[in-house]
Amino acid sequence: MANRFLRRAGASEIVRKLTAKAILERNLVGDGDRILIAASGGKDSTVLAWALANLRPALQKNYDLAAVHISSDFCSCCKKTILSKRLDEWGIPFRDIFVPIIGRLKEGEKMNCYWCSTQRRTELLKYAVENNFNKIALGHHLDDIIETFFMNLTGKGELSTMPVLLSYRKYPVSLIRPLAYAEEEQIIACAAEQDILKAACTCPYGVNSKRRDLRKRIAEFTGSSGAIKRRILKALSSGKEDLLADEGGCSPY
Repeated sequence: MANRFLRRAGASEIVRKLTAKAILERNLVGDGDRILIAASGGKDSTVLAWALANLRPALQKNYDLAAVHISSDFCSCCKKTILSKRLDEWGIPFRDIFVPIIGRLKEGEKMNCYWCSTQRRTELLKYAVENNFNKIALGHHLDDIIETFFMNLTGKGELSTMPVLLSYRKYPVSLIRPLAYAEEEQIIACAAEQDILKAACTCPYGVNSKRRDLRKRIAEFTGSSGAIKRRILKALSSGKEDLLADEGGCSPY
């Protein structure tokens, strides 16, 4: 996408165009798809819901949307009434499911992001299969994907990251990340334009400190250039398949 457009267009239009570009280039959405949006209540997944609903006429694809929020026994801050109202405005049915994430820990184990992610992803897959959804849409953006690559590279010695499209072998469900081409700052600006930030909440465990430190280093060597980040994402694709990752420790939303 031309940098000139990205400089001149409004934030909502930028996110809308970048989402459409990812969907079309990566073949993320097709006719007849039933897409379940993992709605955390945060800015990313809420902007994702807005974009998928907004783009439906332009994409000329017949797909169904629904959203599910996984409530837990450690986070009650999510403004679910506001979230539900916004999703209803966009014609997206909403369901809230409670999962005792801390309550499922075995004696002596401590709460961590990996455990939370695993439990939430399990419930999402279970709900999707039981309700005939063939795709789960996650709100991870370009910065999430780049940061995960460097975390895996430096922490695990692996060349892997979050795939933009992941088809499970054991389940009739695929994961898609339609915001893969959009930077976090663009999503924040879009959320502000669409009055989404007021409805957003954050995890009480906060951002992983290693991820936060790495984010600063990535900003330094890329100069915070979206074009460079997108070239890195392009390099992470091998043929038709993205480099797969062990997504433990990453938010399921």
